[in-house]
Amino acid sequence: MTNMTTSYILAIDQGTSGTKAIIFDQEGKLVTKASVPLASYYPKPEFVEQDPEEIYQNVIDAVAHCLREFEQQYPGHKEKIVSCGISNQRETFVLWDEHGHPLCNAVVWQCKRSIAICNGLQEEGMEAEISTRTGLKIDPYFSGTKLIWLYKNNKTVKLAIDEGRCHFGTVDTWLLYKLTNGAMYATDMTNASRTLLFNISDLKWDTLILENFGLSKLKMPEIKCSSAQFGTTTLTNHFIEGIPITGLIGDSHGAAFGERCFSPGTAKATMGTGSSVLWNTGNNLVRSEKGMVTTICWSIEGRVDYALEGVIVSCGATIEWLKNQLELFENSAETGQMATSLTSNEGVYLIPAFSGLGAPHWQMDWKASIHGITFKTDKTHFVRAALESIAYQIKDVISVMETESNIILNELNVDGGISANSFLMHFLTDLLGTKVVNIGIADVSALGVAFIAGLGAGLWKDLDDLPKPMENLQVYKPSSKNDLVKKSYEGWLKIMNERKLTI
Repeated sequence: MTNMTTSYILAIDQGTSGTKAIIFDQEGKLVTKASVPLASYYPKPEFVEQDPEEIYQNVIDAVAHCLREFEQQYPGHKEKIVSCGISNQRETFVLWDEHGHPLCNAVVWQCKRSIAICNGLQEEGMEAEISTRTGLKIDPYFSGTKLIWLYKNNKTVKLAIDEGRCHFGTVDTWLLYKLTNGAMYATDMTNASRTLLFNISDLKWDTLILENFGLSKLKMPEIKCSSAQFGTTTLTNHFIEGIPITGLIGDSHGAAFGERCFSPGTAKATMGTGSSVLWNTGNNLVRSEKGMVTTICWSIEGRVDYALEGVIVSCGATIEWLKNQLELFENSAETGQMATSLTSNEGVYLIPAFSGLGAPHWQMDWKASIHGITFKTDKTHFVRAALESIAYQIKDVISVMETESNIILNELNVDGGISANSFLMHFLTDLLGTKVVNIGIADVSALGVAFIAGLGAGLWKDLDDLPKPMENLQVYKPSSKNDLVKKSYEGWLKIMNERKLTI
């Protein structure tokens, strides 16, 4: 039984495919977890939407399930939940009117409806100025250009914006507004930094960009630190006297915080379908000229840490392709043993450009290719080449980040399903020449927002006071015999350069 003096934090992790509600104790241990799936809608090719009211109800349902289980496990402990925090899918946004009614469906980060608008902005020569102000690229991935699309194509939205009645918010802001019955209209810096509307130098909404986009009459939320006072909620009467909301953070940034990326040169790589590499640059705003974006890593009272981010398009997706399309194995867990059965991959490489290549290459028109096949090549070479391609892409990103920040990587923290692959982890640490750490927690974004909210609630005093997860910690250290790995990487770079020259 948990100690009667224990305090708890409720973490709400609202993602694209569903919401997780998790209760952590003051030692950072997961106590109770519930997950509820969320639907997406595809009204046209390249359009991806979600229902704002369904997003909100999804959160309420997950919290209800979580609290029900918690109260069964620990009767009478609900009043010891001192605060809650929200991590969320980042670039997805909602528009609503003065009565809190959505004006249209939420536009999801995956939606590509604004490709033509992006092309137009680039033709107008706005890329450099927008990049300087926001740290981002002109790309449909970020909220701003899809907001322009709605203004131009949705009469209801246009009228509400022109009349000054339209509220803009990323998912955290929408949830906060709903949970506080409209009393709080705010966001944090990490989410603001993903909209293409936030000035990362001034840490304010960029009035010039909003004006250039024709959106100067749009209502924008107050910007706060990730760890701050965001009002009180009853979570639809689950807390009769209300519970404070003391943390908001984008999910990838939450993962970085949960993995203790607290100083320059610390980085995390989330390895799922794709990969997001977030590299803390401290109070130094580093502007990338080689394919990274600049963003806010996280912020607490009196401190804002910046980051470089590299988005890799295909990681786990490559392994899934080998399993589903080529049927080379039945279970992804087999891939590590298959790869280890070879002492080297004998010059076989897989360039996983199934949907183009992301950072730092940004070759979005490339197709995937396999190189170096001989009569000796078999399925184990394909599997090993796929796993090695994940490490090579992360190395490509890290190399650029080291160069542009003038900081050497201290260690790489990893999370996501593929981080359980022992072969890949050993290969990656040998390739990087530094230790790779897996804290062994699947819900690291939720842990990060629990830390953020706990700081906001005074449960922990400062960063040093935060609990250090040790139970499932796995630390991989470079082998002294890593010459073969480095030589293999030279072969990867050679193929990449040859492909670029043939375009």
